[in-house]
Amino acid sequence: MSSTISNARPPADTVLAEIADYVGAPSNFSAEAYETARDCLLDTLGCGMLALNFPACAKLLGPVVPGTVVPNGARVPGTGYVLDPVTAAFNIGCLIRWLDFNDTWLAAEWGHPSDNLGAILAVADFARTPPLTMQTVLDAMIQAHEIQGVLALENSFNRAGLDHVLLVRVASTAVATRLLGGTREQIINALSNAWADGGALRVYRHAPNTGSRKSWAAGDATARAVQHALMALKNEMGYPSVLTAPTWGFCDALFDSKPVLLARPLGCYVMENVLFKIRFPAEFHAQTAVEAAIQLHPQIKDRLEEIERIELTAHESAIRIIDKKGPLHNPADRDHCLQYMVAVGLIFGELRAEHYENQIARDPRIDALRSRMTVREEPRYSRDYLAPDKRSIANAVQVIFRDGHATAKVEVEYPAGHRRRRAEGRPLLIKKARENLGTQFASSQVERIIALCQDAGALAKMPVTEFVNYFAMTTLSSSG
Repeated sequence: MSSTISNARPPADTVLAEIADYVGAPSNFSAEAYETARDCLLDTLGCGMLALNFPACAKLLGPVVPGTVVPNGARVPGTGYVLDPVTAAFNIGCLIRWLDFNDTWLAAEWGHPSDNLGAILAVADFARTPPLTMQTVLDAMIQAHEIQGVLALENSFNRAGLDHVLLVRVASTAVATRLLGGTREQIINALSNAWADGGALRVYRHAPNTGSRKSWAAGDATARAVQHALMALKNEMGYPSVLTAPTWGFCDALFDSKPVLLARPLGCYVMENVLFKIRFPAEFHAQTAVEAAIQLHPQIKDRLEEIERIELTAHESAIRIIDKKGPLHNPADRDHCLQYMVAVGLIFGELRAEHYENQIARDPRIDALRSRMTVREEPRYSRDYLAPDKRSIANAVQVIFRDGHATAKVEVEYPAGHRRRRAEGRPLLIKKARENLGTQFASSQVERIIALCQDAGALAKMPVTEFVNYFAMTTLSSSG
């Protein structure tokens, strides 16, 4: 006996409605959120400018058809490209994420909320009538961080095999539709289509398939988001029960029938608590391990041949994601290997993006140290990683020599980019931005950009088109 399914359109899923109401409401964010957003803007664009130095990234940039220039299009910072906003979002998103150096959010799901700037900046530069201000960009950044981060608090999409860029697509779709002037209904329609896309597989982040798609996947997500936003403004229909529809909805089809939850009211919690990658371009679960390794560097740099074993003590997420043995095939493979990153820190006393390239990866000392490493979980680290009042990312490193002597066990619980180390970390963040921007711009231009991002009043009032002009000059010839 069959039952007839009602074809009556249901109201929009609660998650869609709450997100649409949030991005459509007047902004009411804390001073801390705005200060952190300004730091995030500077840091994120600095990461993108550093990525321009890497040919594997630069080759993916530009229009789909070489030589195409879009009149009144969106510009790609650091290049001469003027593109349609969908392609511009991919370009900017690709630059931001390429070196795994922009901010991070760790919860049941993790990700990099500043990835959303790819969509935000492309749309804001494109939407010139009337011209948007950087205040609008900062508001959109806080909102995108919040949507992505709050969805990540209790929804573990990675455990279902789905990549965290799903949340970049969702967050970017909401704010891009709003930036383009979308109504509440259009925002909900766009969001429903973003969820209907499903999710990219995480296969490109894990052994034995780790590869460079993890560096452009966020750009792909932001481009898709802008596409959904533009279609919604043409009144393309939506799918109100995209999450909850039996059998065919996202939850039943892809999420083991678990509900998608917003764990807390949407505000500015995520921007206030976001984690910056200040010192190392590395998967965030390894940041404290590398910091510990670098502390040990002076003690062991002249005794590498005397090392019997290296004991790494880690939290569960680090072990699940980046504990890796065997050959490493490319830079993306190496920056997701805990042992590789620790070995570089021990040998060189630093970790830079160049350390993942083949020239340094061929150094036989790296694999020699990797072969002597053991990794074990410390349950306290794993508990504190999930504790809302701590959110630590603890790791420890100890080196034992053949003569029986050993270094101290160096434990680091909170990386420099953690909110608990914000006062210490902020000057380092400015230093990082200065170095990254300096790879593309003259020092005088770098200082102008830094001064602008630290001047809350001037930045907020500045038209987006004028802000992007600050990034128009580059040492590269990327338009020909």
